[in-house]
Amino acid sequence: QVQLVESGGGLVQPGGSLRLSCAASESVAGINAMAWYRRAPGKQLELVALITSRDSINYADFVKGRFTISRINAENTVYLQMNDLKPEDTAVYLCNAVTVFSNSWGQGTQVTVSS
Repeated sequence: QVQLVESGGGLVQPGGSLRLSCAASESVAGINAMAWYRRAPGKQLELVALITSRDSINYADFVKGRFTISRINAENTVYLQMNDLKPEDTAVYLCNAVTVFSNSWGQGTQVTVSS
């Protein structure tokens, strides 16, 4: 299993920005795919953004143009830059890493968008 630790969540006003970090216990360059998911109260887990080891990136329609996923191999970290946040973005954001041998999750970080 890859150990994942998320950070960067918090309370922000609508229109504000946050940057989430996901620190991995091993080189992210070798991980097949890393992704951010979110779970809002009363809703199912949903994919937010994904980046593969070949730098292929996909975003959920509801974050396109607002969120950016990136990977810094030297830091073993994946980031999620979130801009123009909306109240409906309020959720626990979880980091996921998929390798040939494992599918790992972090504990999550809370993002609350409210005035």
